[in-house]
Amino acid sequence: MAESGESNKNKLKLYSYWRSSCSQRVRIALNLKGLEYEYIPVNLLKGEHFSPDFLKLNPLGYVPALVDGEIVISDSFAILMYLEEKYPQHPLLPSDLQKKALNYQAANVVCSSIQPLQNLAVLKYIKEKVGPDEVIPWVQSHINKGFAALEKLLKDSAGKYATGNEVSMVCFLLFFCFVFVFLEIQTFMYNIHLLWDNNLDLA
Repeated sequence: MAESGESNKNKLKLYSYWRSSCSQRVRIALNLKGLEYEYIPVNLLKGEHFSPDFLKLNPLGYVPALVDGEIVISDSFAILMYLEEKYPQHPLLPSDLQKKALNYQAANVVCSSIQPLQNLAVLKYIKEKVGPDEVIPWVQSHINKGFAALEKLLKDSAGKYATGNEVSMVCFLLFFCFVFVFLEIQTFMYNIHLLWDNNLDLA
């Protein structure tokens, strides 16, 4: 439901980059909840995230950033939790407390042990400081550890989706890790493979 051009000031505004997995997870959440928003592209390759105007929204210069009236949120997980609290329609989290806790745990693995190791800043640093030939092996080695942890965490709870047969927050956190991760998921990770197959309809 993204819209470009003029919009009233009460409409949500999403500052995003199309290749950013963090931005994509927010876009899915907005669309699942049926929320209208203005999409404002920020080209990371051109350094637009370091412009003075964008740094006012997020001093770290990361996307996404969500503007809701006077409120500015610049972390994807914080944005998801904000949307869940303010716009409860089509919930992103299961009502079952145990499954909700699993979503929080899996989200932490993605946000701390998978996604940060595949962003542009990290890949650029490895390429420049270690060598271009080391980028893919380094990323594969570290991110595989995160997926292995998720495989164990979700082993007894996964159904069609990550924590059952309904789409929940961890599904779209994981999906764009698959898309942008640059690795072949290990064959022993049965549940991770299953989630990949079933989550394709979220794209």
